[in-house]
Amino acid sequence: MATFHHGGHKLAYDIRGEGNRSLVLLPGLLLPRRMHEPLADELADRGNRVVTFDLLGHGESDRPRDMWRYSMPIFARQVVALLDHLEIDQAVVGGTSLGANVTLEVASLAPARLRGMVLEMPVLDNALLACALTFTPLMVALTFGEPITRRVAAVAGHVPRALGHYPNIFLDWVSQDPAPSAAVLQGLFFGRTAPHRTERKTFEAPALVLGHPRDAIHPFSDAKMLAEELPNARLVEANSVFELRLRPKRLTSVIAAFLDECWQPTRAGQRRRRTATA
Repeated sequence: MATFHHGGHKLAYDIRGEGNRSLVLLPGLLLPRRMHEPLADELADRGNRVVTFDLLGHGESDRPRDMWRYSMPIFARQVVALLDHLEIDQAVVGGTSLGANVTLEVASLAPARLRGMVLEMPVLDNALLACALTFTPLMVALTFGEPITRRVAAVAGHVPRALGHYPNIFLDWVSQDPAPSAAVLQGLFFGRTAPHRTERKTFEAPALVLGHPRDAIHPFSDAKMLAEELPNARLVEANSVFELRLRPKRLTSVIAAFLDECWQPTRAGQRRRRTATA
């Protein structure tokens, strides 16, 4: 694990691979950067320098209890600070769910720093009701039921991490201190979800949008809408929410091919619109 400081807080990251083809991967809500380890290892083996990053309040980064420290634009500033820290002029940035939305915020904040975007399970207009129904009870439980959730976290923290990568990630998620997690949810709940669609239509970086069927929190309709909004986007439908985790070969190859395209030399004005469904 490597760290740097931004805004008075420690932020953690890992690097796999070498070279100038940098990819920053951002995890889902309250999940650690370790969730992307299998994908990062595979993409590093294919010639990419892959940085997995814990945003503030996640994983091994600092986890303050102040809700005002958490928002999508704040997370985007942390990603840009990471690029500055690593002296990366341009990178492909991507992530899952929360990570996808933060990537869109990076496109709003610093478009010149983006070589491309990998957007898995974006959370946009069609997901808001399901997110409210899902995360409001969780936020209430973490906030007002802290004595109980703290005991649950303590028990989960003592469970041996010998069940496999993704079960271990789940145990890490359950064993977190509930107070910072509640602050993250509160900060995001009262902030904007993503840049407005009128702004998203101006994002020119090439984008790979991955959507999943039968997922109310990450409806395929949001992925399809985003791919239609972005000027240089390609939409790929996963077989399920689990495909990239449990049967990753196809989607990993799609992502690797997209990275190859992002790093091909291009001249201004040569990018073309791509909205074909794979």
